[in-house]
Amino acid sequence: MTAADAMLEIGDLHVVYGQVEAVRGVSLSLRAGQIISVIGPNGAGKTTLLAAVMGLLPSRGVLRFEGEDLHHLDVEARVERGLVLVPEKRELFGELSVLDNLRLGAYSGRLRAGALRQRLESVYARFPRLTERRTQRADTLSGGERQMLAVGRALMSAPRLLMLDEPSLGLAPLIVQEILSIVRALRDDGVSILLVEQNARAALESSDHGYVLETGEIALSGASWALADDPRVRHTYLGGDTHAEPE
Repeated sequence: MTAADAMLEIGDLHVVYGQVEAVRGVSLSLRAGQIISVIGPNGAGKTTLLAAVMGLLPSRGVLRFEGEDLHHLDVEARVERGLVLVPEKRELFGELSVLDNLRLGAYSGRLRAGALRQRLESVYARFPRLTERRTQRADTLSGGERQMLAVGRALMSAPRLLMLDEPSLGLAPLIVQEILSIVRALRDDGVSILLVEQNARAALESSDHGYVLETGEIALSGASWALADDPRVRHTYLGGDTHAEPE
């Protein structure tokens, strides 16, 4: 993929978090219509990478969205261009209703009532359980429902690139499959996805291309099916027998 083809281009990115350079020389790219996964252990720098792309942490290196340099744009400007993050902790407003959380995701003061209603209807069609619970407080929802609400709230801003940080965290396997099925459906509807996951198997099964991030650096990359078949990935992240001869 050339730089001209990339929706998101990251090149030789460095991010310092506290006294630690948590991301060192990371390069990756995402084309419109793709699901790209970034897998790796806790502390590898995955969340830091997303925070830098979103503008929550300063960084140096190439960082472009649809050819535009992101370094001079604040978080709000990045959201306006269609770049949206669903954080690992979901960060819902627990004391507010499902409906109010969704409205906040839309910057509703900037939307006409008709447009806001259309976005709400679209989210409810994708997440029927949120329709049933629209008057409930967010902190009364189950873990899976909270993740649905977090994604639904992000969709209210009409993202073109949705970044998901550990969407499977703390969820039962069946709920993880449901969430990732929704992610794949989003891609089919024209939303590109950058998926950061510690659950390597689920991530690689759902993505087109993958990157393995270890201690702040890209250790491996390739088509997701090829990574899932790589003996190193199978041994370290998938728990499978590699059948490989020792080196």
